[in-house]
Amino acid sequence: MAKLSIADLEEIRNKVRKTTLLREGSSNAKITVHMGTCGIAAGARTIMNTVIKIVEESKREDIIVTTTGCAGFCSKEPMATVELKGQPPVKYMSLTEEKIKKIFEEHVMNGNIVAEYALAIGNEREP
Repeated sequence: MAKLSIADLEEIRNKVRKTTLLREGSSNAKITVHMGTCGIAAGARTIMNTVIKIVEESKREDIIVTTTGCAGFCSKEPMATVELKGQPPVKYMSLTEEKIKKIFEEHVMNGNIVAEYALAIGNEREP
């Protein structure tokens, strides 16, 4: 394996720093891909790679991409949750590359929930 240069390390640092922006309040959107064993088996890696690619292509600096484990709906995997600042989170189910691209364009970029792919709207921890 080749040695990492200072520039390589700086690039890695910048990518990791982007994942903490939502917690610091400087991001407007967060996309969480559910990467439990069931999600990975159903294709979550492809969804994650697609999300990373479309976020990078959008040149938006205010979107966080992260992962989590199983959401408990194995038959609905692969899944992702989209959170926009000031709006309830939306869990999307049975994703494909085409579906996640539509969700990105409609929901993340324009604020319109894609109801036909949504499993749940809101946070189970809040009334």
